[in-house]
Amino acid sequence: MDPNLQFDPNTHQLTGPAGSLAIAASDQLAHRFLMLMEGQCLKNNIAEVAQKFGFCRQRYYQILDAFKQGGLPAVEPQKTGPQSNYRRTDQIVRQVLRYRFLDPDASPEVIAQKLRQTHFSISLRSVHRIIADFGLQKKTLRAQSKKSPSTSASSTRRKTPTRGSGRRAKPGTSDSPTSGG
Repeated sequence: MDPNLQFDPNTHQLTGPAGSLAIAASDQLAHRFLMLMEGQCLKNNIAEVAQKFGFCRQRYYQILDAFKQGGLPAVEPQKTGPQSNYRRTDQIVRQVLRYRFLDPDASPEVIAQKLRQTHFSISLRSVHRIIADFGLQKKTLRAQSKKSPSTSASSTRRKTPTRGSGRRAKPGTSDSPTSGG
């Protein structure tokens, strides 16, 4: 490998004696591979190489170990964060549903308190989410009374005011056609 081969992370260009190659800024896999190539093949200072690519020396070696074990696919960035619901486990979801069906009028606050009393660590917000996920809000649990067609049709009709009801005439004006002179 030619020591004149350089990668500039600011311009995302890999430059060599014959020309340059643009690397997409969003291609983290290529950036990590170029970092390993520069660190291992060009024998530069590892801390400087890692810093150039936005990593610390320890992270460089973690990426290098992943590359040695699994090749290029192992270097690809993985999704961060918890891989499962560690708070809303299946057992807690079942308990929330059980309490909801045993007492449909129980509020999420009461359900959360009952769970805490039985040594389940859960927040009120998580109880709200479980109830919403299963569509068990109070307004959906109660049977709705059916309205008769005659009452619903009459309530939507516009009523015309009868003579004498409604607004009063302003003082000094007359409503009757026979007034005046």
